[in-house]
Amino acid sequence: MAAANRHYYATRDPLGADGDFTTAPEISQMFGELIGLWLADLWTRAGKPVAHYVELGPGRGTLAADALRAMKSAGLTPPVHFVETSPTLRERQRERVAGATFHDDVTSLPDDAPLLIVANEFFDALPVRQLVNTAQGWRERHVGWSQPLFVPVASGGRLDDILPDHLRGAPAGSIIETSPASVAIARQLGHRLATQGGAALIVDYGYEGPAIGDTLQAVRGHAYANPFEEPGERDLTAHVDFSTLAEAARAEGAEASGPVGQGALLEALGVRTRAGRLSQAAPHRREEIGIAVARLTAPDQMGTLFKALALTGRAWPEPAGFA
Repeated sequence: MAAANRHYYATRDPLGADGDFTTAPEISQMFGELIGLWLADLWTRAGKPVAHYVELGPGRGTLAADALRAMKSAGLTPPVHFVETSPTLRERQRERVAGATFHDDVTSLPDDAPLLIVANEFFDALPVRQLVNTAQGWRERHVGWSQPLFVPVASGGRLDDILPDHLRGAPAGSIIETSPASVAIARQLGHRLATQGGAALIVDYGYEGPAIGDTLQAVRGHAYANPFEEPGERDLTAHVDFSTLAEAARAEGAEASGPVGQGALLEALGVRTRAGRLSQAAPHRREEIGIAVARLTAPDQMGTLFKALALTGRAWPEPAGFA
């Protein structure tokens, strides 16, 4: 999964109608603006310290551009740091946000001031490991080759002892996912926030785990595809275990709030008020704006499947929208 996604993102811009999928910032400017104001509110209540803006996997830079514009209206104009490895997407990001500093991973982020971090649809693309319950006990699910396809194969020694007690007796064929890469990054973010101060907002589709379920999926041309076909030519993702991310950050001393549904968070942050003002300024876009609000907040669209988790430094105020 890691190798396939590394090639996939390095060789294309996958976003938009001509790509494979669309993210919330591409649906409406309101998404990025409200995130920017969420960060500005925390920064203001923390005493307006010098801080850095950080985005993990910033796509085309759309969210950052909208968030930075909103933050500037509140007096916050931080240096910008993007964690991005794709040469193709870095070019798009430079077009949207001039002067950003690029990082290959979170280890090189500045350590001299609080960090204001956004990770929208970042963790879902990190590789997962899967354990499957077989007749011989729990085994890791590996990838084998059966010409002309890659196929999932359960192999290796028994792993029953590493599972939570309440999941060991799951029916045969059950699958549990873990993401060591996600946990490692959540721990690093938690450590940074605990020692430097600041806040992070993680938005993605996922669940509160650990739980049973196979969520590995592929998308191509805005439709689901076989994740084992044409590796590197389609987007591979898995649902995010928000509970595990929260515990990883807490283990390093950060505070964690949520998760809450994306729809509930945006409603609490005033998405309908913002939509009303945009519609007033551009009446010809009223229907388009209303459709965007529904896509971002409705339970049958992105409102509940997508969730938000907030991480904050120990001395930082409680984040808005997570009460």
